[in-house]
Amino acid sequence: MNTMTTITPKFQVHIPVSVRKKAGLIKHGKALIRAEKKKIIIEPLNEKKGILSLAGKFKVKKPIPAEKIRDFIDYSR
Repeated sequence: MNTMTTITPKFQVHIPVSVRKKAGLIKHGKALIRAEKKKIIIEPLNEKKGILSLAGKFKVKKPIPAEKIRDFIDYSR
């Protein structure tokens, strides 16, 4: 499949719909792009990996205000 696109002065590239469908890119986000022997390979990344994917999953019943965090630290060790 050949599709023409434009590279901006900031090296941004618009990925045409036909290429997005073939590569499995169904929503915006991060993708892995690598070059191999005159080919560019695009793979969508699963953003559910890593510790940062847990952000906001757990609720704290009594959050500690940042100004009082030192009052809750055990300095006896």
